[in-house]
Amino acid sequence: MEPLIALVVGLTAARLAGLLGAGALAGWQPALRAGLVAMFLLTSIAHFAPALRPDLVDMVPPWMPRAGLLVAVTGLLEAAGAIGLLVPATSRWAAGGLIALMIAVFPANVSAARRHVAQGDPLGPRTLLQILYIAAAAATLVRTPRQRGSASCATRAA
Repeated sequence: MEPLIALVVGLTAARLAGLLGAGALAGWQPALRAGLVAMFLLTSIAHFAPALRPDLVDMVPPWMPRAGLLVAVTGLLEAAGAIGLLVPATSRWAAGGLIALMIAVFPANVSAARRHVAQGDPLGPRTLLQILYIAAAAATLVRTPRQRGSASCATRAA
């Protein structure tokens, strides 16, 4: 539930900042990216926090080798993706990479739910949240009319 809270609070705060004049956060997509940054930084930190890391290691399916290393790598990928979302030149690649990462780690959610380990959330809510997070990242990939228009202007100017 904490990642969802971080996403909503980050999105809301960024959208308010955009409405109050922060040009970089004007529009729903930059605000959504900011919410995703907050969420992925939070989840990335959990991969290394001594109080939370054991639960994440337990989520890794037993047949996968080196669970601790996998948790560390996915935590670093989440942090890299969050940082990538902040940079306009890499934000689309970062969003795509984070979508791929969320799909790749979903079997750990299934395994954890079936084995009743880690947070112990049932599979249904885990699945719905994962779909929401993937949809949020995918929404940042959609070209808005303003983005299409500025790309056309840039093409005509060239």
